[in-house]
Amino acid sequence: MSYYMKVILLTAAVTYAVRMLPLAVFQKQITSRWVRSFMFYIPYAVLGAMTFPAIFYATGDIKTAAAGLAVAVILAYFNKGLLLTALGASAAVFLCGLIL
Repeated sequence: MSYYMKVILLTAAVTYAVRMLPLAVFQKQITSRWVRSFMFYIPYAVLGAMTFPAIFYATGDIKTAAAGLAVAVILAYFNKGLLLTALGASAAVFLCGLIL
């Protein structure tokens, strides 16, 4: 099984488990704001922790990867859509690769 397939399956399992466990464990509505927000953000934190290190090794050159990351962060900060952010980051990596 390839590395990427393992990452996808692990992400799916963690996301499913975190969403399913409160339903299976708690029989009544969770009223604690802290617990509710904790359960809401766990999948995003896990996904970020698994993908962030891969960003710097995906292109083979840390300079192009850093350029793509910088463009993605800037576009995401200005609330651009996922497609525009991904295309912008990819274009930045491509152009930086041509220049370097």
